[in-house]
Amino acid sequence: MAGDHSTKLEPKRKGKWVVGLTGGIGSGKSTVAACFQAKGITVIDTDEIAHRITAAGGVAMPAIVAAFGDDVAEADGALNRQRMRELVFENPEQRKRLESILHPMIRDISEHEVALASSPYVLLAIPLLIESDRPRDRVDCILVVDCPESIQIERVMKRSGLSRERVQSIMAAQASREQRLAHADAVIHNQGDLAALQTQIDRHHNDFLAAAGAWFGASATPGGQFGK
Repeated sequence: MAGDHSTKLEPKRKGKWVVGLTGGIGSGKSTVAACFQAKGITVIDTDEIAHRITAAGGVAMPAIVAAFGDDVAEADGALNRQRMRELVFENPEQRKRLESILHPMIRDISEHEVALASSPYVLLAIPLLIESDRPRDRVDCILVVDCPESIQIERVMKRSGLSRERVQSIMAAQASREQRLAHADAVIHNQGDLAALQTQIDRHHNDFLAAAGAWFGASATPGGQFGK
């Protein structure tokens, strides 16, 4: 655990112990989430929820169209993501406007899904967790997926075809690597091979099981710590 962050084992949501998974673009969050899911842990991905509610017929679309106009919707009613990116990427006011629509809906849906989860703990994937006003309000432990920025850039360029400059501009709009690590209770270093990644996930999984189990066994004391 970093610095003076201590993890209190009492969950913020009654009966649930939640790990917040975060990391910069290209860090490998999806791969890490899939590994935890393979262990039977419920993974709730806020990006997936955002796509769901902005698909054709999505609950967010009427409010988005009312706020931004018909041209932000495709012919089938889904969000025109390219058009929206153009509107909000370099316009903080427009971005806040969009977030004021999406974030409350995403939070309500994710909290509902956390409440329904039956695994020993829940992994809540929030890419911009550190950028939020109070990152610890929704989670009991912050797990950061980390790798060197050069690796982030190469991964994103390879998978998306974006230019190096565009990837760097996206990274500049996110929390810095140092800021994420300063908030971390646990860190997964994802610059090696899959075997090295799995070894770290196994260790953290066991730590999270112990932390959640201690609370449910009513034998926990504050200040449990996770190794990095």
